[in-house]
Amino acid sequence: MKDLSLFPLWTALVTPMLENGEVDYPSLQTLLDEQNKAGNGILILGSTGESLNLDENEKKEILNFVCNQSLDVPLMAGVGGVNLKKTKEWIKHLETLPLDCYLLVTPLYAKPGTIGQTHWFKSLMDMSTKPVILYNVPSRTGTSLSLDTVAELSSHPNFWGIKEASGSVEEFKKYREAAPNAKIYSGDDGMLPDFAPHGAYGLISVASNVWPFKTHQITKWCLEKTPFDIKTWKECCDTLFLVSNPIPAKALLNLKGKIKFPHLRAPLSHLESFDQSKLNWAHEKVSNLSTGEKEL
Repeated sequence: MKDLSLFPLWTALVTPMLENGEVDYPSLQTLLDEQNKAGNGILILGSTGESLNLDENEKKEILNFVCNQSLDVPLMAGVGGVNLKKTKEWIKHLETLPLDCYLLVTPLYAKPGTIGQTHWFKSLMDMSTKPVILYNVPSRTGTSLSLDTVAELSSHPNFWGIKEASGSVEEFKKYREAAPNAKIYSGDDGMLPDFAPHGAYGLISVASNVWPFKTHQITKWCLEKTPFDIKTWKECCDTLFLVSNPIPAKALLNLKGKIKFPHLRAPLSHLESFDQSKLNWAHEKVSNLSTGEKEL
């Protein structure tokens, strides 16, 4: 297993699709090779990877394909769901693969409280032999990751860290206090400059799909408190969320020739209307970002 502490940046990898909706494995190979060259950890089957829109066999095939590559970077698997029995069975399958860690998201839609969340996460963590990151993303799940759950599970041997995507510095600081030894990653590209002064360990990124080397560099700048144009970085990141993620990211990857088609799996669609010229603007701006006198 690879040393996770050496990888402050993880890419929540998109799943490229063909026009007929099937997984585009040659394009997936291209994306994996680029992330590997950039030195970014790779998160497979997160929400950016449209995991909820893939069936179990497809997810297994994707995992097998990725795990069979000769990559120098670690692999993380996203784990989401609402049925504990099925999710435990999925963890059991993941344990057979050469993965390095798991990302466990707060159960969707059900909005469990502290007791429910603690039971859910502990049940999955007890089955794991790998480090685990808990994912707080209330805009998608309908409820926040319980601070009491975090505090209670922070001593679990498989507890590694938290992906914090509330968009709030104050919430980030609360998780930092609840689990002082946890590695807390920003789950929002544009928030890393705000979280870094409060102890962020790194970033789990959408932007690094389209800007793998530059996002790697910007992550270092943030963590090392190197001055750069933060305002422009935030504006560029915002273009990747003009409509539901990963629609803009796939559109830009297609425009750059990194994937053959911008297609997604229903209910998402590449036909959603948004100003794609903003993606070209962001791509040019990010490419020209450099260190300067802008204060962090």
